[in-house]
Amino acid sequence: MDPLTSALKVSASGLQAESTRLRIVSENIANARSTGDVPGADPYRRKTISFAAEVDRASGASLVEVQRLGTDDSSFSIEFDPGNPAADEKGMVKMPNVNILIEMADMREANRAYEANLQTVKQSRELISQTIDLLRASQ
Repeated sequence: MDPLTSALKVSASGLQAESTRLRIVSENIANARSTGDVPGADPYRRKTISFAAEVDRASGASLVEVQRLGTDDSSFSIEFDPGNPAADEKGMVKMPNVNILIEMADMREANRAYEANLQTVKQSRELISQTIDLLRASQ
């Protein structure tokens, strides 16, 4: 397989992985205040994502794959909110272990990686197109 096609495959795998990462971050942000339904119930638990390098046998290119989707086992914070349906007899509510600042930083990093992969796809397509144009002109 030629290097330009390999570059396209590598970038496409990066786009797919970062798209999944953005979805996970979005779910975490959307559920940052999601408590349990009943007193003492656990709230939303932050989701995590792990990547792994995978070698494409056909091209020999090293692709990125989503290795595992998991959950963050860190402890929940507790807030005083006696009006919440999940409040215990003391008015305390378990809150999700989602830190919005961390999620925003992860989102920004994933967005930049996505854009970099997208730019690589555009450049590879342009180089392939120019190569085809040169081959046509030489005939």
